[in-house]
Amino acid sequence: MGTAAVHLLLLLGLLHAGPGGEGRKGWRRRGPAARERGEAAAAAPAESFPLDFTAVEGNMDSFMAQVKSLAQSLYPCSAQALPHDLRLHLLHNASVTCNDGSPAGYYLKESKGSRRWLLFLEGGWYCFNRENCDTRYDTMRRLMSSKEWPATRVGTGILSSQPEENPHWWNANMVFIPYCSSDVWSGASSKTEKNEYAFMGALIIQEVIKELVGKGLSTAKVLLLAGSSAGGTGVLLNVDRVAEQLEEMGYQGIQVRGLADSGWFLDNKQYRRTDCIDTITCAPTEAIRRGIRYWNGIVPERCKLQFKEGEEWNCFFGYKIYPTLRCPVFVVQWLFDEAQLTVDNVHLTGQPVQEGQWLYIQNLGRELRNTLKDVTASFAPACLSHEIITRNHWTDIQVKGTSLPRALHCWDRSLHESNKNGKAPLKGCPIHLIDSCPWPHCNPSCPTIRDQFTGQEMNVIQFLMHMGFDVQKMAQQQGLEPSKLLGMLSSGN
Repeated sequence: MGTAAVHLLLLLGLLHAGPGGEGRKGWRRRGPAARERGEAAAAAPAESFPLDFTAVEGNMDSFMAQVKSLAQSLYPCSAQALPHDLRLHLLHNASVTCNDGSPAGYYLKESKGSRRWLLFLEGGWYCFNRENCDTRYDTMRRLMSSKEWPATRVGTGILSSQPEENPHWWNANMVFIPYCSSDVWSGASSKTEKNEYAFMGALIIQEVIKELVGKGLSTAKVLLLAGSSAGGTGVLLNVDRVAEQLEEMGYQGIQVRGLADSGWFLDNKQYRRTDCIDTITCAPTEAIRRGIRYWNGIVPERCKLQFKEGEEWNCFFGYKIYPTLRCPVFVVQWLFDEAQLTVDNVHLTGQPVQEGQWLYIQNLGRELRNTLKDVTASFAPACLSHEIITRNHWTDIQVKGTSLPRALHCWDRSLHESNKNGKAPLKGCPIHLIDSCPWPHCNPSCPTIRDQFTGQEMNVIQFLMHMGFDVQKMAQQQGLEPSKLLGMLSSGN
């Protein structure tokens, strides 16, 4: 057992060796990409966990197999792996509830010794009047009630405890906050005889923070408030409020940051206008305008002051609220977000799209790219998709050769460096990554697309042709041979 412990320490020591150490050389890939990873690992901030796996990415499967084998030999009494589940805790304050009055709650996996906390806000659309909330309760009850929530959840993507799946945040304290308020995490109204449903999204977050302080959050160095879809918008609406809450509680030393995934919606004109009946058909501006009144929704004071009374709905749109935020926020957004296209009434049903739809989709990508140009930290692939940070393939997507976990690691470092000495972000470690190619899925690392009818996987050329993309016409417009254009599409240029 003593020998196994020594072997494990030696293996881990390889990760911790300095830039000139023989151990690091043995694990390093050849070429500029490896040098970039090696330099990143050598300059890792003090706030990060002490082991940086970027230097061994090429041998990660083999390396982790050895570490796990050695770790298990240190615990012969237990043949099972250490638990990776997040466990459910219902809020002690029973007055802070889900839509139906059942107690709200959160899932927690503690990581003893880590001073980094990741709080994730679940997404799942919203409802904005009695009728569509009733329908939501009948069809998606887990998003309005805690009565059937499981006792545990397994974290995936950025919530995973596996270094292979989550290279830079795997050992943080993980918190998953289920979405059961249907109000984009903005509501502050309880259930009464007059109000059939409670909308307490903003209050749920505050209550979770209060409880976590007693579970170790009080000693945190970094709190990353993350979320996807409605949860991503919830991050923008709540990140400053969380920072202010912790300051008021006396924890000024905790660095609060935001990570908004697929929650950066545009309030653009719909491709085809329809009546505002439910979340899918209603224009986003009108749905949120109605929703705020129904939920008694609250928005950050600094954003609210930018608009006239009654125009608070503007703060639900990323490009309008972002300039008013104090906390640093990293924005992850597909340039062709499926939820955005849905509310804009562009429905890709498997039939070739009409020319008007195709032009609308391309214009959407341009508009979204423009709204992100002044966002300091962003990752925007030219893909047709929705949500990414909790998907187990989140490490595969790249923009300009940089993966999302790598970009987040660079962002961590840039914030640490700027706190320490005011320097600009480090060279070779980009944090502003936006695809410049103009079509959906022109990035070759985009998630796999399947034909909705046959289930067959499609490559980017098949997908574009499936959507009615005219290669001959587009090549002529670009002054290219069709074969050259197809080659550029295949390579993502």
